[in-house]
Amino acid sequence: MRGWPLLLLLALAAPSYAADCREETFLGEGFVICDIHASQDDLRVFLKDKDGDVFGRFSRLDAALNEEGARLGFATNAGMYHDDRRPVGYYVENGKELQAVISTDGPGNFGLLPNGIFCVREDDFAVIETQLFLANPPECVFATQSGPMLVIEGDLHPRFLPDGSSTYVRNGVGVSEDGEIASFAISKNAVNFHTFGRLFRDHLSLKNALYLDGNISRMRVPELGLDGAGFVALGPILGVVEPLE
Repeated sequence: MRGWPLLLLLALAAPSYAADCREETFLGEGFVICDIHASQDDLRVFLKDKDGDVFGRFSRLDAALNEEGARLGFATNAGMYHDDRRPVGYYVENGKELQAVISTDGPGNFGLLPNGIFCVREDDFAVIETQLFLANPPECVFATQSGPMLVIEGDLHPRFLPDGSSTYVRNGVGVSEDGEIASFAISKNAVNFHTFGRLFRDHLSLKNALYLDGNISRMRVPELGLDGAGFVALGPILGVVEPLE
């Protein structure tokens, strides 16, 4: 049903709309974790409004959805972006590819291969390592590419070190084996990649997980009182569309 007209999607949606969000502790660090269900939640990626202006902030996206009779529920930044807030890697919105897959290495975390793609399909979710994605491209209604992969078929990224000194507030996403649940997490404090990867592998028991970003990472969780506001404008946004009550 993904990509259908908004009002029709809302009419067909399941009665429970709020993401399953909670605060948990792992390895002495605090995290906010939200589970999004493919069978009931309308998860999309957003970049620009109807006038072609980048949303940049959860509040602006929420206001735009309000005009359509909907609202923004859970939301988080959807991966890395250029200075003009264009996505760095693969980006699909409503089934339309707006940025091709980037398969080469490069500077920064995005180029720390292997990286991967978060794909919202018609009936489920997937986190797929980029080369595997290119070998057998799935049909994504919405998609965003980021990097590095945090967990790859049950293994941590080979470059992660337990005593890694690079620490940031980080956010990412992992997907259950059946593709029904996308688990998003953000650290409350600065953590290294090894700790963050282990959160998905060892605490959430997910075989594949993808890093979205650090430093500017934000999460909107209305049921926990988090609005995700910040000084720096965002690029692509992942968000759940809910009916406006």
